[in-house]
Amino acid sequence: MESTALRGTRRTSRSLADTTDDGLLRGGRAAAVLATLILTVVAFQLSASMISPALPDMSRRLNAPLDAVSQVSSLFFLAGAVGGVVLARWSDFIGRKRGLLIVLGVFTVGTLLCLFAGSLPLLLVGRVMQGMSSAAFQISYVILRESMNPRMFGIMLGILTAINGGVGGVDGWVGGLLTDAFGYRSLFVVILAVAVLAVLTVLFVLPGRTAATTSGRMDWLGAGVLSIALICLSYFVSVGGSQGWLSTNALLLFAGFLLSVTVFVLIEKRVATPLIAVRQLRSRRVWPVLTTTVLTLSSVFTVINFTVVLLSQNSEYGFGLNAATSALLFLAPPALLGLAAAPLSGWIADRVGWVRLLRIGLGICLAAMVVIALFPGSQWTVFAMIVVLGVAYNGLVLTTANGLGVLQSPREAPAALPSMNSAAFGTGASLGIAIVVPFVASGGLGGFTTALWISTGITVLALISSFILASADRD
Repeated sequence: MESTALRGTRRTSRSLADTTDDGLLRGGRAAAVLATLILTVVAFQLSASMISPALPDMSRRLNAPLDAVSQVSSLFFLAGAVGGVVLARWSDFIGRKRGLLIVLGVFTVGTLLCLFAGSLPLLLVGRVMQGMSSAAFQISYVILRESMNPRMFGIMLGILTAINGGVGGVDGWVGGLLTDAFGYRSLFVVILAVAVLAVLTVLFVLPGRTAATTSGRMDWLGAGVLSIALICLSYFVSVGGSQGWLSTNALLLFAGFLLSVTVFVLIEKRVATPLIAVRQLRSRRVWPVLTTTVLTLSSVFTVINFTVVLLSQNSEYGFGLNAATSALLFLAPPALLGLAAAPLSGWIADRVGWVRLLRIGLGICLAAMVVIALFPGSQWTVFAMIVVLGVAYNGLVLTTANGLGVLQSPREAPAALPSMNSAAFGTGASLGIAIVVPFVASGGLGGFTTALWISTGITVLALISSFILASADRD
């Protein structure tokens, strides 16, 4: 019978075999860490994608109007923009494992509130807490960067990016089935189970050596002011799209955004450990990452997830499809192709360069969008180009945009740029829809065509921004 000492020696040998000389993970330990991070981000992703079909049921059971219940989604994503910036950066100071446990703790409490909420206000509090936990993605990306070799980092980041896009719409479909059978609370039971399992795996699987990487203290004042700026920007986009960009409310919100940004810059110049140093924001290695992300989401995302979907369902000028067929033809294919292409994109990026692959992906997106804008009335031409965008955008562009957020971040603040890039994703998506919605709503094929050409023009700007982007030495 083996002695305890011998068994311990063998476990130590296996552990060492799964760690390279420079401390990076490989083999079984790398796979275990990836599985842990997948569970973590799946918990958040389910809370983002399974809820939409349940909104009518929430309205009925909570006796609340549907327009008020819609805040279940809007506040969730707004809280995600704020939480992604603040909590991810905090992990630089308290360590990745501790930061991820705090994020999951907030998420779990929020899920419990959603599960047992007897009123809409309490449900909204829970959804805000769930949304704040979007930092799980950014922290997971940084953990991969710090724990894996460059090749494995690219592949694994691609896997997490694919999950971030949803699993081909299947999660929303399952959410609809559960709601029909058991009511909306059943969704939170499933989400809670995944969250608890994620907490346990983080506790027992994630290496404890994911310690703090930044000395000093978290810049909470700067985080608060930046949060106000993000809130003002989000509501400016929403109000501008509905009431007009020059309406009083929109101008006041934009003024609040500019004032908050100004105060934020002044704070960051004076604190010892800023959220991100102003000098870094001026670098061509940093700010073009953010502008490219905003412009890409404002254009390509809008075409795939908004303009083409509405065009396909328009019976007079479009293809006259019902909602289910439209989703099957124009939403599921790009999501599924992205799911397959994202890990391969990360593998390719390690070989050809992340910035170069981003430019290639944007170039392909631009070509496909030109074809869609030229032939918007041809259903199968549009379908073919959406398939191309599934690989180019959901695969190449999203993977490299997320990867560059990690790779280009300042060494002294590894989570700073990923967290700000996360906010750029949400801002870009909402801005793009707000810009084109008046043209789409105006009716006629000309309105759709104008919206498509506007998105194509924004894609040109995204491509230009990517050429301004300078690759960091570690790319």
